[in-house]
Amino acid sequence: MTNAQLEAQIILAEDETNKGNYDAAQILAQQVIDVLDNRSDDITSTENDVNTKDTNNSNNLSDELHDTTTIRANAILALAWNNYSKGDFLLALEQAHRGLVQAQEGQITSSITKAWNIIGNVHVSLGNYDNALEFFNKALAINEEIGSKNGIAHNLGNLGNVYHNLSDYTQALTFFQKALAINEEIASKNGIAINLGNIGIVYRNLSDYPQALTYYQKALAIYEEIGSKYGIARNLGNIGNVYRNLSDYPQALTYFLKALAISEEIGSKNGIAINLSNIGSVYGNLSDYPQALTYFQKALAISEEIGSKNGIAINLGNIGEHYANKKFDGYDTDKAEESLLRAIALFEDIGEKRNLYAVHKSLADLYETQKRWEEHSIQFKKYHTLEKEVQSEDAHKQAGLMEQRRQTTEREKEIELAKAAAAAKLTATTALLHRVLPESIATRMIAGEQDISDYFTSVTILFADIAGFTPISAGMPAYVVVRFLNYVFGTFDAIMKKHGCEKIKTIGDGYMAVAGAPIECADHAERMALAALEMQQDIRLPEEFMEYLPVGTDFGIRIGLHTGSVVGGVIGDERFVYDIYSDSVNTAARMESHGEADKIHVSHEYMIHIQNRFAMTKNTTHGIQFVKRGEMEIKGKGMMKTYFLERLT
Repeated sequence: MTNAQLEAQIILAEDETNKGNYDAAQILAQQVIDVLDNRSDDITSTENDVNTKDTNNSNNLSDELHDTTTIRANAILALAWNNYSKGDFLLALEQAHRGLVQAQEGQITSSITKAWNIIGNVHVSLGNYDNALEFFNKALAINEEIGSKNGIAHNLGNLGNVYHNLSDYTQALTFFQKALAINEEIASKNGIAINLGNIGIVYRNLSDYPQALTYYQKALAIYEEIGSKYGIARNLGNIGNVYRNLSDYPQALTYFLKALAISEEIGSKNGIAINLSNIGSVYGNLSDYPQALTYFQKALAISEEIGSKNGIAINLGNIGEHYANKKFDGYDTDKAEESLLRAIALFEDIGEKRNLYAVHKSLADLYETQKRWEEHSIQFKKYHTLEKEVQSEDAHKQAGLMEQRRQTTEREKEIELAKAAAAAKLTATTALLHRVLPESIATRMIAGEQDISDYFTSVTILFADIAGFTPISAGMPAYVVVRFLNYVFGTFDAIMKKHGCEKIKTIGDGYMAVAGAPIECADHAERMALAALEMQQDIRLPEEFMEYLPVGTDFGIRIGLHTGSVVGGVIGDERFVYDIYSDSVNTAARMESHGEADKIHVSHEYMIHIQNRFAMTKNTTHGIQFVKRGEMEIKGKGMMKTYFLERLT
């Protein structure tokens, strides 16, 4: 075979790896090395005769040796990439270093950067993120120096992966978008698909599931077009994770099983381990705990076999959580604690904070059930600190701004401030801002802060509306309808202010408020409970409105409460509005819409949160009770446990 043929075969081997045809890639790359080994005797013989020939022959031999070194380095690196893709990380690392030595001996720049990228990727999979950053940055510097757009895009994507694994989502998104732009410029379909999928992963971790699904499906379509089995399996698994997050477990299981079948077909050990673990998680969600544990243990064994620290830690955490579950027949607190502590140690070792805080939470919950309060407190504090660090303000600011551009139907409490700001003095502007924005937000705007966006880990959201508003308002003149709503919402505003809550907006006859944002407070659930009870009690319609009520119509307020995390921020260039966004907002709205007149309908999360608060503060005179409503189908949420909040009588 000629050198040109050998080089073409290496490219073919790399293509087969990218498609997931690992056995074919292994054979192609190894054939190149075998051919070079068979040549070596001939080259050695020629070297022994070189002294009897002229200088031109010597130069030709030197060129032949350089070409051979280049081909050998690239063939070894093709083997390394193939084994990395299969999940055989330790063998891949050894081969990549061997290829790097060959490339450095021959001073082959392109092969050196290729080796650094493979070594960096292996370190990512093994959780050695500092080492990964070192190799990726070295490769990026050389590719920028020689102007290789394909290499630059590859390096930027790799750097994005490191920051994603370190839970720095802002940096990750920045690198992925830069890489995607270059891949689109050079029409690299594989590169485009890789970065579309990576951006989808970031959005999933930020709980923007529709956006994540959009990116995953775009990536999957490209992988199917180019025939990349590895890429198809990866994105099927990613889509399965979205459906699992959305509690659509049958759909999630379907995608995970498809991904597992392809991973087994192409011999991807890492892919097999990931999908086994994902399937275990679905069975856990379906309360089939023995089946879940079986899948986690299989995934753990493969992760240990290939030396994936991250995979080992994830599966230890899953196993620990199942042993800590009292509903599991194999409930064992000792095994649970051992597995969770091992998972924490590994996550700390590799610096993986995103999964680490979840394991701290699981361990805190375990200690709580055992009444080991001091240890519970330590673990819960670690969980809370890490969660806030991971869900950073900057990450949510960038993702939040993208989300806001997609919002077209939001009804805001808007006011035109641009003309007022131009015509009025600072004092007038300040007064106006305080009337339409929370005071703390107005102060920040006046100080010159732009793009105000904050992440709040725990707030309580209220939605309320007037039961039967349509028949009530049908017989009212327009001006009476406005006065009627002003009276009701004015009463609500006063109640919110009294209890330290913040009105967000009104939508028709609907009213939305929050406690715990934009100024954080620990007692947001209690504040909102008192406000909701007072709303139910204090609304008494004056006679001027009663005369318009149809005969037999009762005036009542329907209220829904939920506790969770939100992003809060100011939107608009000329008209400013403060609003909050998250799935928690949707859940609170569902609590209201599925509630009853003159009732306060709350989620299970709200009930658990406020009861924990009462236990923590030793408050035994709170004067409220929860009446179980049982499990019910909530639109867009599936089955949920809900309750009615009432005053103690």
